[in-house]
Amino acid sequence: MLEYIVSENIYPEKLNSIIIIIVLRKMKVEVDMKRKNSFAISLVLFILFGILTWALVNVDVQPIGPEASTIGLASINKIVDDWIGTSEFWYKTTEIFGYLGILTALGFALIGFLQLISRKSLFKIDSSIILLGIFYILIIGIYILFEKVIINYRPVIIDGELVASFPSTHTMMILSIMGMGIIQFGRMIGDKTKLKIVNTLSIVIILVTIIGRMLSGVHWFTDILGGILISLALVFLFYSITDIFERKRY
Repeated sequence: MLEYIVSENIYPEKLNSIIIIIVLRKMKVEVDMKRKNSFAISLVLFILFGILTWALVNVDVQPIGPEASTIGLASINKIVDDWIGTSEFWYKTTEIFGYLGILTALGFALIGFLQLISRKSLFKIDSSIILLGIFYILIIGIYILFEKVIINYRPVIIDGELVASFPSTHTMMILSIMGMGIIQFGRMIGDKTKLKIVNTLSIVIILVTIIGRMLSGVHWFTDILGGILISLALVFLFYSITDIFERKRY
């Protein structure tokens, strides 16, 4: 390219245009690769979640739960459960943080509603907000699915009953909502300082919920792991799809 530029005596204006085109093409290639990597990571995480679910149904299944309920991968789950025990403090803390996740989702829903009113068309709402709504519905669908197709029950009795435990709903909900929220905040908040504060708070909420839910003792280790895998898969998928729509927009 440089030899061509020198030999053809290209004027500075044309040279600038060529440089800009080269840079834009390079940026497009990098963005496309990043998106493909995100799709690939999402697929791998979904596969790992599927493998974990299969293992919980078929591998090392023992009646170690309350009322002799059977649990897959029982040996490792029993070791972790005996080591951690239970904590009312962490249970109540993570319950509160769960409401923070719901409030965040409602906040994005409100933004979408306000855009619908001001723009007077569903098709004029930001594509990323619409996709957030679709993914929220998907999360609810996954929750309902595993309430009906019970993989295992919790290691403790809740309100006198055995309760479905896999995957951890709090882990899945908070990591999905706040993870997608971080992606969305990056598109909505222009001020770098404010964005850093919001993202830091989001990460704290995610970490406290995951660690706290584990320490609360109301889930098996594999419940938490399953919640992490499925929610990260959704977050990476959300990033990939919204990136496609955002690029089409411009």
